[in-house]
Amino acid sequence: MSSDEAENLNNEMFQEPNDYFQPEKPYTHTNYTLLSGQKLRLRLVGHSPLWGHYLWNGSQVLSTYLQQHAPNLARGKTILELGAGAGLPSLVAAILGAQKVVVTDYPDAELIDNLAQNIATCSLLPQPVTTVVAEGYLWGSSTKNVLAHLQLPHQGFDFLLLADLLFNHSCHDALVSTVVHTLARTSDARALVFFTPYRPWLLEQDMAFFDLCRDKGLEVDKVVEEVMEKVMFENDRGDELLRRTVFGYEVRWNDLTERQR
Repeated sequence: MSSDEAENLNNEMFQEPNDYFQPEKPYTHTNYTLLSGQKLRLRLVGHSPLWGHYLWNGSQVLSTYLQQHAPNLARGKTILELGAGAGLPSLVAAILGAQKVVVTDYPDAELIDNLAQNIATCSLLPQPVTTVVAEGYLWGSSTKNVLAHLQLPHQGFDFLLLADLLFNHSCHDALVSTVVHTLARTSDARALVFFTPYRPWLLEQDMAFFDLCRDKGLEVDKVVEEVMEKVMFENDRGDELLRRTVFGYEVRWNDLTERQR
């Protein structure tokens, strides 16, 4: 074999197949209808290993819950959303009159840029848009930057929003740590945790999140159980009713709650 033939062979060996690099998936859009009948148009990232390309059932039911209890849960409140995806609950909270909303997800540029885009294009938000801001945040890390958006950072947020995050079992400790370090130490402060057991056989592991909350001095109460019309992932296995059900819980400081009683 000549040197030229050997070089050509080597080039062919290390050349990627034509379909090796998959084209980036384009952004998609979806609509959410408020109880008022107004429509919110959301942009979703084309694909994300962090699942940010879906509008999750938990976020939709949590958004409805916020609307149903707006005077207590949104109006004039400070709110932090974790793992926000498209940011629907945060946008709804801001539309309902929240004082400040910090909407966060993993510090991936595309995810955070998409959140910022949904904020910028939401015509239902009070103008100019100063009450809601997008921020990259890694669960369990320092909360200094997210708290810095508050007028009184040391006081924490009135409400935390967690929608369809509990399937990340390995991240439960980090999530609970963030809850503990950002939730205001008041009797009215709440973390609203809504989720669907998309893998029903792992429901016990989903629920282990709340055991960790209790270990940190937090009280847990179920407030919602809503069955959706259809499952999100039709080809998944497991109990279909559970895969269509959204469970909602309120998490609050146990010692402060006991003083109120």
